[in-house]
Amino acid sequence: MSASAAVVATSIDHRRETIAESNSTPDRCYLDAGLAFRLLAFAAAFAIGLTGARASSATPTSFPKPPAGATVFSRQLGADALALGVVPHPEGKVLVQASLVSRQGEGVRGVRLAFAVGGRAKVATPCGAGCYWAEFSPAGPPRSVDVSVSRRAKEPWHIELPAAWPPPDGTPLLARAERAWRSLHSLSFRERLASGTGHVVVSTWRIQAPDRVAYQVQRGWAGVMIGRRRWDRAPGASRWQPSPQTPVHQPVPFWVSVTDAHVLGNLTFGGRQAVRVSFFDPGSPAWFTVVLDRKTFRTLESHMVTNAHFMHDVYGSFNSTPAIVPPR
Repeated sequence: MSASAAVVATSIDHRRETIAESNSTPDRCYLDAGLAFRLLAFAAAFAIGLTGARASSATPTSFPKPPAGATVFSRQLGADALALGVVPHPEGKVLVQASLVSRQGEGVRGVRLAFAVGGRAKVATPCGAGCYWAEFSPAGPPRSVDVSVSRRAKEPWHIELPAAWPPPDGTPLLARAERAWRSLHSLSFRERLASGTGHVVVSTWRIQAPDRVAYQVQRGWAGVMIGRRRWDRAPGASRWQPSPQTPVHQPVPFWVSVTDAHVLGNLTFGGRQAVRVSFFDPGSPAWFTVVLDRKTFRTLESHMVTNAHFMHDVYGSFNSTPAIVPPR
């Protein structure tokens, strides 16, 4: 990666280019070539009322990462992020660990949480800030896990485990997906970014190699970035405001690093044969679930979960996105 050490340390709160209406002008964050759009959310926070979101440049020491070797799952739980890691142990035992992360990126303590595996339920044991675990000895391969969070969710979170258990390693697939990202000439995608119940930003994006990006937020800011120049347009305005910027390098993957990657299963997505892979990105930090085209290894869909940021992207128009040109 070509990013500087300072940018590498940037938190997930700077996920993509600024698109928010803050003090009536867009914030001047920049897309980074090495960290795949590690901007957006901090500035978008102002647009959707996320002022409680963390803006630290370092991962909190209390961020509850998954256990090594886990197959990971994640979801939004109100304003918090809830993730599950399931690890097969010798002699058929299964370790389950839940991670509960607050909007500020800290592990949430003092929660009564329970798991159910193979018809048996256990109250979770705390294992640190935002960390809750239990161990089971099912009669056969585990088929599902239910996670109950007292006073946080009315119904248990039901997770179907992969039919193949333990699931195959997904790291080689993601390596091919990263190469597919960098080989693209262009693509488009639609994004839904939420911070909690009722706080959502929807935007559309176009990416063109080697250094062009354009976006439009629904009822919000628009921007065009080409090389060392950029243009921003305020909501409802007709004029574009030009300014200089740091050049970007695109397309690149949206994640920073990969651990605990596993294949969740095969599926058909938009008429394409595809595979679903989940993993934890410690560089962000964040949990990802992606859908990859089986033939081209292009990323077709991505779900990202971390503190106060719940992102869903759907990608398309590969190498056929309309050209990005300076606005008039």
